[in-house]
Amino acid sequence: MNNTHLEELREERDLTKKEVAQKLKVSASIYGRWEKGNADIPTKRIIQLSNFFNVNIDYLLGLTNKRYESQYNTLLNRKLISKRCREIRDDYKESLRIFAKRFNTTSSTWSAYEKNKTLILGSFLLNICRTGNYSAEWILGISNIKKTNFFHY
Repeated sequence: MNNTHLEELREERDLTKKEVAQKLKVSASIYGRWEKGNADIPTKRIIQLSNFFNVNIDYLLGLTNKRYESQYNTLLNRKLISKRCREIRDDYKESLRIFAKRFNTTSSTWSAYEKNKTLILGSFLLNICRTGNYSAEWILGISNIKKTNFFHY
């Protein structure tokens, strides 16, 4: 099921999937899978897509209907992202093991996000946002607005 606004944004600009894919330097098939929701969008690609379409990330990902023009720095503050990953777990008041199980991952994976050993995957980012009503822009250190009024499909 497609939960993003990618198709709508592409069609507004009268572009083909192939044209968008070429601009992003990815295959047309992988872009098509992102658009249809059949593949997870990597976190760095989420930023690129948002910049390409000049829209806020939360709108792009279908987390809100509030749309505004936006351009983001592609150099993410990974230290802040890891801090916010820890803050999310603290909000749940759960141990690392229980929290990881809640989101169908391993303790070591979530620990790596919290300790800035790896950038949060796009699939986890989206899942956390949808489950806890967090702003993806907040998690990625782009905004200080932690939660917003989300539009759920």
